[in-house]
Amino acid sequence: MSATRTTLAGIGDSRPVALVTGGVHRVGAATCHALAAAGLDVVLTSRTRDDAAGARVASVRQLGVAAAAIPLDLADLDAVERAADRLVRELPRLDVLVHNAAVYEPSPVDSWDPDEAIRQHTINAVAPAVLSTRLASMLGESGLPGGGAIVAMCDIHAMSRPRPGYLAYSMSKAALAEMVHSLARDLAPAVRVNGVAPGAVAFAETGPDSDPDRQRRYLSRVPLGRTGRPEDAAEAVRWLALDAHYTTGQIIRVDGGRWIT
Repeated sequence: MSATRTTLAGIGDSRPVALVTGGVHRVGAATCHALAAAGLDVVLTSRTRDDAAGARVASVRQLGVAAAAIPLDLADLDAVERAADRLVRELPRLDVLVHNAAVYEPSPVDSWDPDEAIRQHTINAVAPAVLSTRLASMLGESGLPGGGAIVAMCDIHAMSRPRPGYLAYSMSKAALAEMVHSLARDLAPAVRVNGVAPGAVAFAETGPDSDPDRQRRYLSRVPLGRTGRPEDAAEAVRWLALDAHYTTGQIIRVDGGRWIT
């Protein structure tokens, strides 16, 4: 990732600003585009320094806004603290924070690894809490009609619908959902905090969930009978961040009805 892709110069000079973690691929990419199309400058994070981040920045800029990518490994809490300090120091404003980046890996009971559980908890729950608390003051100064907004990407299967074999992941995402509820109280009235809980809007490209037979079995329990799209989740994020002025502490399910089966 070249220096031109990591500079924050020009971000927020004339438009509101959104920070989207894990904004390079899938739902994160769709969220960057949805917020950019709504007129926000976008800072996205990427765990690795590669050309994909630069390409995503270029595609967001085509929507007529400023955009930049910064490297950030959410497993490294010191790096998360440094990134938050940099954003406070270099950005003139921050209006929307989207916690999209996550790790989704199986953790079978017969090979339970506490260190792996701690890693997933750090990435999926603790790092978002660090960013939220460190950036809360900036978000609280937002001039958007509904004030500043935090939106966390939760998961319907960490909300009393657990999938077998994903204990560490489910625990970490359950903690993220509770972060939404807790911060909604702690940061009100200046900052609204909500979540989006997708179902099958983008099946995993590797691992057990990439198996076509497993996907067909899953969809057999979805009332709408099909997968969604990353854009479906992204639109829910955009609505919560920009239009849901009287909504906080809520987690919106975007799952084709899977929750009710």
